[in-house]
Amino acid sequence: MVDFLWGVAGSAHQTEGNNVASDMWALENRPGSPMAERSGDACDSYHRWAADLDLVRSLGFDSYRFSVEWARVEPVEGRVSLAALAHYRRIVEGCLERGLTPVVTLHHFSSPQWFQQDGGWLASSAVERFRRYVRAVAPILDGVTWVCTINEPNMLAMVATMLKADRPAGGVAGAMPPPDQDVADALAAAHRAARAELTGFMTGWTIANQGFEAHEGAVAERDAWAWPREDQFLEVAKGDDFVGVQAYTRVLVGRDGALPVPEEARRTLTGWEFHPAALGNAVRYTAERVPGVPILVTENGIATADDAERIEYTSAALDGLRAAMDDGADVRGYLHWSLLDNYEWGSYLPTFGLVSVDRRTFARAAKPSAHWLGAERARILGP
Repeated sequence: MVDFLWGVAGSAHQTEGNNVASDMWALENRPGSPMAERSGDACDSYHRWAADLDLVRSLGFDSYRFSVEWARVEPVEGRVSLAALAHYRRIVEGCLERGLTPVVTLHHFSSPQWFQQDGGWLASSAVERFRRYVRAVAPILDGVTWVCTINEPNMLAMVATMLKADRPAGGVAGAMPPPDQDVADALAAAHRAARAELTGFMTGWTIANQGFEAHEGAVAERDAWAWPREDQFLEVAKGDDFVGVQAYTRVLVGRDGALPVPEEARRTLTGWEFHPAALGNAVRYTAERVPGVPILVTENGIATADDAERIEYTSAALDGLRAAMDDGADVRGYLHWSLLDNYEWGSYLPTFGLVSVDRRTFARAAKPSAHWLGAERARILGP
């Protein structure tokens, strides 16, 4: 499978540092913020992106997923930063020069603060504003094939519900309150508008797949729970060039909704259940919901301080992926979350990275799992 992508992922706000014009920066730094930690300098990848790409290539990967930061490109409404566009163009070129396939995400949770202050995704002009941003970015994507319009729109819409109630956004996405439907509808419209601007690319959006499982026969309840939180977003992906699967764990659904993680369950640093079968199950589920749409695994990984546990989890997850592919799922690539131990939306404690980052010097150090996963492609896909 020569064209199968084998890579790693990250996002701008979580790795670059000092994204001062964004709504996430404002949320982190406001008095009484629900965020325990601020992103601050993050991994300083805004300046160290070339070294990160060198790491990706040296570890044996052939693909790198990163995001363009809207708040840098358009820090003030209607004022596009040519310097920011040139910066992201250099990253695209850096990937191509190293033989890496760039997978570019245009919106990974964070938006410009001016956008949020003027109503965010609920403003009447939200879709056109996003379309204008996509139109500004499109010229720097020469040589790019894969473009993700919006990362985890279902998560964004669920967080909107929580923020409206002034509740901290955390936990497993599938156990959250249902999404703000107006936000969900706006995101779907924004995705379609972006696709219209991105002719000539493989475009899609990425879904937080939660592995909903019926507990003690609660099949109808599971289906009712899944529709607003996942299935309606998969429905939007019908007819796209691909859909991104992002899977980490499962959520058990009983008669009254999502159940807490069982007391006896093995857990990760995020408190999620250790459940590597989530990946294969999510791929199968997605293939059934959107038949004919190619799948790209855009995120899969584990928050752990034990690197041997990372290898254990990922090895089992890849076995499940291979089995789903053998059963007919059209999967075009696997991108591990994440390359770096980066900012995880309020905390640096959940370490997902294949590469550690010194929080003071920003020095990178590849973990054994990084070398292992770089070489694992041959076992999963063959020579």
